[in-house]
Amino acid sequence: MTEQTHQRQAEVRALARLAGDELGGAVDGIAAVHKAIAGRVFAAVRIGVGPAVAPVEVVHDAITDGVYRIVSGTAVAAGRLAERTVDLPGAEAPSRTVFGAGFLGALQGLIGDNLEDARPILAGPMTLRVDGDPVAPEQIGNYVAQPSRRVVVFLHGLVETEHAWRLGGRTSYAEGIEQDLGYSTLQIRYNSGLHISENARQLSELVERLVAHWPVEIEQLSLVGHSMGGLIARGACFDASESGLAWAGKVRHLVCLGSPHLGAPLEQLVHYASAALVRVPETRPFGHLLRRRSAGIRDLRQGSLVDEDWRGADTDALTRRAIREVPLLAGADHYFVTACITRSPRHPLGRIIGDGLVLTPSAAGRNRARRIGFDDSNGLHIPAANHFTLLNHHAVYEGLLHWLSTDPETAADQVAK
Repeated sequence: MTEQTHQRQAEVRALARLAGDELGGAVDGIAAVHKAIAGRVFAAVRIGVGPAVAPVEVVHDAITDGVYRIVSGTAVAAGRLAERTVDLPGAEAPSRTVFGAGFLGALQGLIGDNLEDARPILAGPMTLRVDGDPVAPEQIGNYVAQPSRRVVVFLHGLVETEHAWRLGGRTSYAEGIEQDLGYSTLQIRYNSGLHISENARQLSELVERLVAHWPVEIEQLSLVGHSMGGLIARGACFDASESGLAWAGKVRHLVCLGSPHLGAPLEQLVHYASAALVRVPETRPFGHLLRRRSAGIRDLRQGSLVDEDWRGADTDALTRRAIREVPLLAGADHYFVTACITRSPRHPLGRIIGDGLVLTPSAAGRNRARRIGFDDSNGLHIPAANHFTLLNHHAVYEGLLHWLSTDPETAADQVAK
């Protein structure tokens, strides 16, 4: 059996088992809602009818519990059977196709931390990707025809993969930069359900290996991240700087596209909504469902970049957590791009919704309480655009061309200022 055949079977069977388990869990959740509602109905009827309703309630509960148990058990059993038998002969492994990778990327974003422990074949480590295939840093020289001394690394965002940069089927930023600037570009795929600090550590280790095995000496390294990818890039630079890794000294540019440096309002809303839903029996299953969201999503509540922000903490507590402010990497220029669904970020709707997922002040890294340290002149705002527009937009590309071809000031010059 070839490696790709084994990969395909393992992924397909793990997905089949996961589908069965999730369907069984969904049935259990419906059963819990049914039971809670029925309990309130029988309680109301008991007030008027008295103890006579008890036999009916007992029969009702016995029948419904039995039916739900059978349906749930059947779904789980079907998943277990499929795990041992199902296959798609002749097909590629899902993770190596655009659609399959997209599905797995969304799944990882939602429950990727759970998959890491329960079904690692569906999680996978952070990897370099070339045409959808994973490539070890030690082998990257075999895939780059004309390696440049200037390298740009792209990191996708939450529930995305490297294919997201080709939004709308248009030429990606990476393809344009290779053609217009002659730089080498690389794509990273990662499990966006893990803690941002965990992915930052993986990125730091991966780039260290990459720099060591690049065919020519790298003189300029640039990182471009969309959404969560920008936070991971910042975290990786901090990790590398703290650990004294050589690659941090080669970073000249870091560009964050719509990254929630100060947190994302949707995650903040879900955090409080889940706490409210678990208090009521009829909605408790929905509250538990929301609380299944991944560690990566939870980190977006306030833009957490380091382990100490979450280690040992009650992730469901309503009290605001103290977040360590991570400094920007010395010696590199930092750029940010914001977007807003309205033409003006000052529009009342724009202030509330931002780009649909991230508010403008958060993407710019500054509000009344916190300031990341970006230079305002290094920012670009895209009006009448949403969060995903930033993945492939002509104005963003023009900004990248200008920024990445500009030599940054030295750390000494920055200190002198």
